[in-house]
Amino acid sequence: MGRRLVPLTLDNLPDLPRRCRSCVFWELDPVSGQAAVKAGRPELEKEAWISAVLLEWGSCGRVVYVDDVAVGFVLYAPPAYVPRATAFPTSPISPDAVQLMTALIVPGFQGQGLGRVMVQTVAKDLLRRGFKAIEAFGDARWKEPACVLPADHLLAVGFKTVRPHPAYPRLRLELRTALSWKEDVELALDRLLGAVQKEPVLRPL
Repeated sequence: MGRRLVPLTLDNLPDLPRRCRSCVFWELDPVSGQAAVKAGRPELEKEAWISAVLLEWGSCGRVVYVDDVAVGFVLYAPPAYVPRATAFPTSPISPDAVQLMTALIVPGFQGQGLGRVMVQTVAKDLLRRGFKAIEAFGDARWKEPACVLPADHLLAVGFKTVRPHPAYPRLRLELRTALSWKEDVELALDRLLGAVQKEPVLRPL
């Protein structure tokens, strides 16, 4: 089984699940996001966002391939590029961190360590670029797949709460911690990334 992780670009964006390709939950503020969906152009907005971030900041994601089939991805960026982040009560993201927007490993490929390798690849990338951590907004009341990752699962893979909130705590993972992960975190990480596996998941809001 050959596996590889490659930077997300406009060329391989079509390899993401259909709903993920057209999801602009994080990429646009709530009003603009609703307008994009109503106008039937969320995929174009997604492409425009990725293009802008690539040009101005650089790589903002990784796609995981197994035998040339895309089986997962992770998307991340500094908070300045994530308009939806300002809508959360526990914002802003720390200045030394990058926001983990979303990630997933598709069913059938979980439990193989792909999630761990993916996050470690991101950690190495961001350390080289001078960042110290990844932060994310967690959903403390998570009940079903949605755009915000479940807070309990983030905590299970090493994130620590830096700003508590009954609904949307902000959590942080030190990048060097991610690089030193051992095998025993793989199951928890697979559960985290698998939490957004169903089709209704990354729906545009």
